Amino acid sequence: MILTGKARLAGVVGWPISHSKSPRLHGYWLEKLAIDGAYLPLAVEPDNFEETLHGLMNAGFQGVNVTVPHKEAALRFCNEVDPLARRIGAVNTIIFKNGRSFGSNTDAFGFIENLRQNSDQLNFSSAKVVVLGAGGAARGVIVALQDAGVSNILLVNRTKTRSEALAQGVSEGQNNKIQVCAWEDRNNILSGADLLVNTTSLGMAGQPPLDLDLTGLPLSAVVTDIVYAPLITPLLDMARSRGNEIVDGLGMLLHQARPGFEAWFGEKPIVTPRLREFVLDA
Repeated sequence: MILTGKARLAGVVGWPISHSKSPRLHGYWLEKLAIDGAYLPLAVEPDNFEETLHGLMNAGFQGVNVTVPHKEAALRFCNEVDPLARRIGAVNTIIFKNGRSFGSNTDAFGFIENLRQNSDQLNFSSAKVVVLGAGGAARGVIVALQDAGVSNILLVNRTKTRSEALAQGVSEGQNNKIQVCAWEDRNNILSGADLLVNTTSLGMAGQPPLDLDLTGLPLSAVVTDIVYAPLITPLLDMARSRGNEIVDGLGMLLHQARPGFEAWFGEKPIVTPRLREFVLDA
């Protein structure tokens, strides 16, 4: 890579940041498209978040991605925030322009695009979807499903009050209501489901496994886990072994990066099998 004085600069801000695959992902596109630019990992402590963003903007950066723990702080920081990011309650992509910051959330886009690229059997308008978890990731997933036309969403979490608060928040202004289910009923509500989404950390590397019995889940259902460490979580392994179609979480990361890259570097990137291999090789 050769940079000039006209190089476009962007990066990802988080704390910590060493685990992020985004620099490798964006670096691949930059090289593939022969763009004069760079995408940098930026480790920023929460107390320094706003000061750092002002500094990057003043230094000529085109913008940044924002990862944990800064997504809610980014929502407060931006001069303008798109309606989708406000519904989700978090910003993961910021564009700097003329001394102002514009925030958006591309996680919902990444989630849906991952499903569309890797599963051809989902009809969102008629689908029954079961979502596990009630954190920030679940909120983004549910908003994405609502915008894709899903009207039958069942939400289940270990803490029911948290599920109820999330369901109420994402249902405001929407025609459909979210059905909140007790954690004890998680196995029973799988009957008739077309899509099962795990947004919890259960099953991630270093975390306890997800205690779920898939016996009642139709074999025609698609199962997806939004994490990608490991790429094939115990849930996905169990679903695949019984014949369900599975979609891993890596594609969500890859697709959510597309809008930011286009805004900062002026080219439309694509997600390919070679890109997946390259990002996983890190």
